[in-house]
Amino acid sequence: MAAHWWQTLFTIIAALDTHQIDYTLSGESALYAQHIELAGTPPITIALQWDLFPRARELFPAAQMPDETTLSFQQDGVSVTLFCRYNTVVATDPYRLQIEREGHRLWVRSAYFYAAHLPEQDPIVQAIRRYWHTLQQQNTRLNQQAWTQESYDAWVHRFGPAEAVASRLRKEPYQRLGTLAPYLVTSSPVSSSARLTDELAGKRIINLLGSHGLKATALALCGAQVTVVDISPENARYALDVARAAGVTLHYLVSDVLTMPESERQNTYDLAIMELGILHYFVDLQPLFQTVMQVLKPGGRLILQDFHPISTKLITSQGKKQKVSGNYFDPTIVETDVAFRKHLPDELQSRTGKVYQRRWTLGEIVTAAARSGLLIRQLDEEPNLKKDDIGIPKLFTLVAEHP
Repeated sequence: MAAHWWQTLFTIIAALDTHQIDYTLSGESALYAQHIELAGTPPITIALQWDLFPRARELFPAAQMPDETTLSFQQDGVSVTLFCRYNTVVATDPYRLQIEREGHRLWVRSAYFYAAHLPEQDPIVQAIRRYWHTLQQQNTRLNQQAWTQESYDAWVHRFGPAEAVASRLRKEPYQRLGTLAPYLVTSSPVSSSARLTDELAGKRIINLLGSHGLKATALALCGAQVTVVDISPENARYALDVARAAGVTLHYLVSDVLTMPESERQNTYDLAIMELGILHYFVDLQPLFQTVMQVLKPGGRLILQDFHPISTKLITSQGKKQKVSGNYFDPTIVETDVAFRKHLPDELQSRTGKVYQRRWTLGEIVTAAARSGLLIRQLDEEPNLKKDDIGIPKLFTLVAEHP
């Protein structure tokens, strides 16, 4: 039955493409096409561009018309419904996604639309979450392979040997914390390592996806008890070498954040920190923010600082030239080079693997945090400091609290 369903769909899509009728596969048929496991094979439901709907009536003359916006028919035993919505442009739907199946390209409404607009307890949403869980596990394995290759050498090449890095950190850990520093305190503005130490001494901090651990070591030098969770043993080796050279102790867990030990999920941390290029490794943000809720104690805070989606999804800059080259709302999971590749010598770059990323909008990020139960306390957007990029946001910082 599945093979028959696909062949029917490909036949209809080919006819629509030939007659230049914009369309999007919709409803349960869109989810089925995205490998979401549903109860049985669904009917085929396709949204058409409203002002091209007359062409579809000519293309499928035997179809029934229960109203002026719907065509229904059977094709090779499969129920098919074509519909349109007046004054709605199909091609500009922010959740419209192109996928490839069996050599055919087709447009579907992304599963992210249904997860965002249906109740959480809806069986369809639960099926989507199960699929994303499986996809996350697959992507994590691939990402871990990429981050296990050469990352230690990349950090040495970028920052220097552990002893040299530790020496710089000991002199002024505050400087290493950069734009994170003002968010680490709750009282008066902080401007020095001594002031930061007054605030952080004895605090329990968990740095999720903490990578090379330099921020974590700086926090430990300010007196905090720091745990790092990251998937890469190479990252852990570099972080622990630097920490030892700096004379501090890090608790470094080599683990997927989503499957880290239950012992760390006991609501005991004062601060959770995530920063710079980490959210895109998750195909579903809900489990990540639920994990944050599990590690923070009541009153504990999340400080999330990442690259602004405007700069990662929409605008590219080259000197004085800026270009809108992306789709801000595109939910596609993309394959890209592992982040540390650019820090390796040329002869090692070819040995690195690929990673898989889902780039999020700012609205999706804030909404996912709020839906997890976190209280949003602050959202700052920071400008790009390059003179040629005046007016373009570079970073954002989200501060949220476990109630």
